[in-house]
Amino acid sequence: MTSLLYREDFDEVRDRLTVWWNGGDIGRPAMAITVPRAEPLEDIPVMPEPEGWVTDYSTSNFDYRVNLAARACTRTHYLAEAVPFVSPDLGPNCLALYLGCKGVDAPGTVWFEPFIERPEETRLAFDADNYYWDYTLRLTRAQARVAEGRCVLQFPDLIEGLDTLAAMRGTEAALLDLMERPDWVHAMLRQITDLYFRYYNVLYEMMKDERGGSYFWAWAPGRLSKFQCDFSAMISPDMFAEFMVPVLREMTARVDHCMYHWDGPSAIRHHDHLLSLPDLDMIQWTPGAGAESIMDRKWWPLYHKSIEAGKKMALLGFSGLDNLRALKQDLGPKIKQCYISMGAQSLDEAEEILRIVSD
Repeated sequence: MTSLLYREDFDEVRDRLTVWWNGGDIGRPAMAITVPRAEPLEDIPVMPEPEGWVTDYSTSNFDYRVNLAARACTRTHYLAEAVPFVSPDLGPNCLALYLGCKGVDAPGTVWFEPFIERPEETRLAFDADNYYWDYTLRLTRAQARVAEGRCVLQFPDLIEGLDTLAAMRGTEAALLDLMERPDWVHAMLRQITDLYFRYYNVLYEMMKDERGGSYFWAWAPGRLSKFQCDFSAMISPDMFAEFMVPVLREMTARVDHCMYHWDGPSAIRHHDHLLSLPDLDMIQWTPGAGAESIMDRKWWPLYHKSIEAGKKMALLGFSGLDNLRALKQDLGPKIKQCYISMGAQSLDEAEEILRIVSD
């Protein structure tokens, strides 16, 4: 698979990203630039949207999910290090679905119904017959058929640790558990981590390319994962160190490359703990709803501190040529340690983006 229909120079993209992930210099930051196509690259029939469809995560119509995947990349140019992809994602916390939560479709997302009512009686286990796991496997196989020679498969958003526990237990109850039954929380986190890799390993074997590379927000050589703990916004650094740092230390060591989704101002207090993780490659900063965007200078000291500690920075959804010029001036050569995704309105604008960030 040296080329893809939607990314003919895919081999060159993987070569550059391999160098970049491994600490080499590609003459600029890694850039994922997308541009709308005037006409679709392929003419794929559009299935009518099912009645009551509110989210593309839905499991209510399998054929429509496959049709969405078939059409996903046809209207976009993928430039620099952008890679066309489709994903069998069922929502932000698929692992919780596999372990017992029920998903409830909502506009643009999926809500998860907690199910752990008697903590001391709870035993988590791999369930090959779980509805959502079976759906993921079937959808992955179907998407692999439509993606073959065209694009790559992205991991579903599994999630782990305290975020998964909170989804299964309920946020308020999980917060109380940290204080009232910490040993139980540690035992649950042990089970969640083991089960995460039980599911991850199956998906990796289904999704890896012929180089062994995999994809989540970016392509990387080998086993790639995105980790997170949005729950951390509600706990102290000491609690984060006790409950989540050991989980992250183990999980980051069990993959080849990884990033951390760092969400919101209330999570900033855990920055030093994140920087202490030796196998964490990259931090993806999300200011969160109602906060200034990633382009705002108030966050730039966080980018400096992360890069100076040896971590890469992922800035997804960056916008504005002037903002990009200012970021390059502020970071200087350190900008090469960033992975920046941007949309452009034209191929000429995309070329200007690359001129701005290149040596």
